[in-house]
Amino acid sequence: MNLHQNPSPYHWSGRKSDQLDYWHQAVQTISNLNLVQTTGKKVGILGYAGEEGVIRNQGRLGTLEGPAAIRKMLGSVAYHLPENLPLLDYGDIFTINQDLEASHVAISQITLDLLKSHHFPVLIGGGHDLAYAHGRGVQQYISEKGEKLGIINLDAHFDLRPLADGKAHSGSPFLQLAQEFPDNFHYLALGIQRAANPKSLFQTAEKLNARYLVMEDFRLNNWEYIEEQIIWFLDSVNKVYLSIDLDGFSSAFAPGVSAPSPMGFNPQIAFKVFELIAKSKKLISLDVVELNPKYDQDNATARLAARAIEYILRKVFG
Repeated sequence: MNLHQNPSPYHWSGRKSDQLDYWHQAVQTISNLNLVQTTGKKVGILGYAGEEGVIRNQGRLGTLEGPAAIRKMLGSVAYHLPENLPLLDYGDIFTINQDLEASHVAISQITLDLLKSHHFPVLIGGGHDLAYAHGRGVQQYISEKGEKLGIINLDAHFDLRPLADGKAHSGSPFLQLAQEFPDNFHYLALGIQRAANPKSLFQTAEKLNARYLVMEDFRLNNWEYIEEQIIWFLDSVNKVYLSIDLDGFSSAFAPGVSAPSPMGFNPQIAFKVFELIAKSKKLISLDVVELNPKYDQDNATARLAARAIEYILRKVFG
């Protein structure tokens, strides 16, 4: 079963220039998952064109088109990364016949292969069930090194829900990771909304020794406390995997998501967090999920996703 689709140069476009000014000029599209094996640093982009997990979690359809929309917005972003840093687009993994689990297996293996071949993986989705597949690949890589992985999730939801009729979905990825890697599950969730998470999920978080900041505390005027909590977490782990669920942002900034909320955080606080994590030099993998172009307005959410990716990579590699 071939679950992979080659990247399209059509998704990377923007202003013309005689010098390297924009992302679309820098990105190389690589066919057939032929991972570049050079030993130098490089960025590997992989899309997850999937919404089966969202369907199982009773979310709004449309995340299937998320990766293409993010690429289109990234293409026109001004380029401020090192000119010798390869940006490699390896295309998309999708789901056939509702077989979400097969998609997850493929993504986990590709993530592991990307890390082993010195890539910084940037995965774009797609439903947040991507985090289970992505996180599993990162955990496998870290486990082989005997290191401790920290997972930081900016999100309105814990995504610690139990499986639905024994099946994974977009609300269960971090519970799955906790169950699969019980001795190496270190989780910090930022922006959790009480109205979006029943008491049972707070109880699950406590049982798993997960750390979290609720939305009321995740505000700019509380930055010193937020910074203290994040630094404590960063100091407790060797490497960090960062997951950004766009539905954590207020719908004023991110209307194009599966589960919008007017009470989410704003980009200013999120980008301060991104910078703090990037400057730790522990960040090794990133995903941005839950973009739903069907409900976006003037590509605002896709642009936000693109700016987040660009900003983080600039802080990591700049």
